[in-house]
Amino acid sequence: MAENEEFMPKIVGFLCNWCSYAGADLAGTSKLKMPSSLTPIKVMCSSRVDPVHIATAFLRGADGVLIAGCHPGDCHYDKGNYYARRRIALTIKVLESLGLESERIRLSWVSASEGPRFKEVVTEFTEQIKKVGPNPIRGKGVL
Repeated sequence: MAENEEFMPKIVGFLCNWCSYAGADLAGTSKLKMPSSLTPIKVMCSSRVDPVHIATAFLRGADGVLIAGCHPGDCHYDKGNYYARRRIALTIKVLESLGLESERIRLSWVSASEGPRFKEVVTEFTEQIKKVGPNPIRGKGVL
């Protein structure tokens, strides 16, 4: 990267079909300005994001991973977001033991009507990843 180029993180976003993906869509249709750092992946529920999906994203060069789902108590699958919260907490501990900073993963709750909140989450997370810097295994030819 040249000296005058600003680091733009690559963030993979696993977004719940029912809430967060719709919130992202609302942010887009409302023409809210946000960084273009996020690559969204629709999942049926935040609880369906397997730690292997997160590890694969990092191995393929993602600088950060965002998991976004329905607010607790509003999950279309009853307790899916509670399972996601537990699973992501454990995944963060495993990735920390492997040398990746916990700041590279974010779990957020964004409902379908919260386009501005989605913009805020993406913007804040992008700034956070800029501070942490590029993924240390990016470009190492791992995959």
